[in-house]
Amino acid sequence: MQPKQVRLTGATETLLITLQAKAAESAMPDSLLRDRFAADALHRLDPDGRHLEIGHDMTIGIALRAYMLDRWTEAFLQRCTEATVLHLGCGLDSRIFRIDPGPRVRWFELDVPDVISLRKRIYPGRAGCTTIACSIVERGWIERLPADKPTMIVAEGVLPYLEDHEVSQVLRRIAGHFPEGEIAFDAYSSTAIRLLRFNPAIRATGASLQWAVDDPAELERQVPGLQLIEDRSDWDVGQVARMSPAAQVALQLFSTIPYPMGRLIRYGF
Repeated sequence: MQPKQVRLTGATETLLITLQAKAAESAMPDSLLRDRFAADALHRLDPDGRHLEIGHDMTIGIALRAYMLDRWTEAFLQRCTEATVLHLGCGLDSRIFRIDPGPRVRWFELDVPDVISLRKRIYPGRAGCTTIACSIVERGWIERLPADKPTMIVAEGVLPYLEDHEVSQVLRRIAGHFPEGEIAFDAYSSTAIRLLRFNPAIRATGASLQWAVDDPAELERQVPGLQLIEDRSDWDVGQVARMSPAAQVALQLFSTIPYPMGRLIRYGF
């Protein structure tokens, strides 16, 4: 039985970009992500294969982003075998299945009600995993989460679609609720935010990117308790080699800009 049609619009529809990219990259013979769940989820969501136009280079970039966030999450769970993981704006991502956490890990998936409803029809239930049908920016959901264990929060392709004050509020609530842990997410410079508004796949969804990070230290000043652990803006040479010559030249040029165009950031609290 196919999932009942759910209309995705705006930032919510961008989950199709990440899902499609992960499925496409995982079908490549030299796949980095190797997400065997993405293609099945994409087919169940749209068996007729009507997809957004996502280029090869963007596909590689999204897979690399997910791979790095997976590795940070795995490293955290290796250090803290009894922990909580909060997947903010989970969309239809299969991170919990890719990582396959142990039985002493509590995992929470949070997204808007339509997405959570769709997710429940596409993915099987899993012991230790709880879904929360709520917008990230709403108040109250964080009080539903236990705060008795180290917590890893992951947000992929989510925060840049929020307003500046919304991101600050969410981060303050997280740092104020959990006694200790880490949060990892992707971010773009203000220049990249302006350029990404012309990206065909993003424009097709009607979504608008808002929040930019030019200096990760600024978040430490805005959110008491946050401490920068890692700021990754470099590209793996092997993955760059998989991209088109034009993309390789562009990345080389972007590397000369004072503020990196895109980055993955990890904070402790």
